[in-house]
Amino acid sequence: MKIIATNRRATYDYEISLKFDAGLVLTGSEVKSLRVNSSSIKESYVDDKGNELWLCNYFIKKYGLSSDKNNNQTRNRKLLIKKKELNKILGSVKKDGFSIVPINLYFNEKGLVKLNIGIGKGKKKYDKRESQKLKDWNKNKLRLLKNS
Repeated sequence: MKIIATNRRATYDYEISLKFDAGLVLTGSEVKSLRVNSSSIKESYVDDKGNELWLCNYFIKKYGLSSDKNNNQTRNRKLLIKKKELNKILGSVKKDGFSIVPINLYFNEKGLVKLNIGIGKGKKKYDKRESQKLKDWNKNKLRLLKNS
């Protein structure tokens, strides 16, 4: 599994409860560009339009050797996901007020591009401070154990 892009702010801003893997509908030049590792998932989000999930605002740099004249680098890309998982995601988003967050993008063992998405609620400011405090304490604890 080769990771292409990660969204580090996802676990900081959201409390992720469920994770799913979804495929992406891409063109050939976009896949070649991803193999060169030229993309950014920081500002992207997942939107639902008519019982389908779409990855919006995901930036893929134009592949240098491609002949695409009208290459839109931040176009909406359709997510391929099983119907049962889709119903579970859409139900939790509409009923419980969860958000769909892209976590990371990777190539699987077969060489296909997959997107790891999570369902989670947004953290409040005090939750973010608490998780940062816990993270810092774990670092200090490891440092103290190593030195003694």
